[in-house]
Amino acid sequence: MPRVTPITAKSDVPAEHHAVVDGVLKTFGRIRGPYSMLLHTPLLAKHFLGVVNFMREESIVDAKSRSLAALTAASERGGYYVWAAQHESALKGGVRKEAIELIRAKGDPAKLPEDERQVVAFAQQLMRTSNVERPTFDALHKVHGTQWMVVLTAMTGYFGALCNIVTTFEVPVPEGGDKLR
Repeated sequence: MPRVTPITAKSDVPAEHHAVVDGVLKTFGRIRGPYSMLLHTPLLAKHFLGVVNFMREESIVDAKSRSLAALTAASERGGYYVWAAQHESALKGGVRKEAIELIRAKGDPAKLPEDERQVVAFAQQLMRTSNVERPTFDALHKVHGTQWMVVLTAMTGYFGALCNIVTTFEVPVPEGGDKLR
């Protein structure tokens, strides 16, 4: 049970912020997970929503790399809700089951193919130490460039922040969602 009452409807938010709720509904189809907490501060929810819409619609980071980063952030931060919410889209986006299981177990990314290994190692290091080792950074930077690296870093941090919100406020995992542990 969440630590505070979740926002579940437009009527739970002051009228001057209904446009933010409309944005959440347009993006997700309903108010759920971290947004049930973020909407307690509608202007913050508005900015988080801008980030998620950017990641979905305009990001140069491909969906598979985004999913790897999201699942790794969720695993490293114990973000049960984020894991459950991202698991299905990761499978649909081409993330292999073997990679998902390694991420779930906080395993050694050296066992993964190079494209997966680099992103998972990057996200693990970022979530564990708030920094990335030079060889990991350089390997990705050489292939993808600076703009991609900035986006991947922000994206991984975004999913880490969502984990902080759902964990702190004890937002329950969606029914039927894949269990992190």
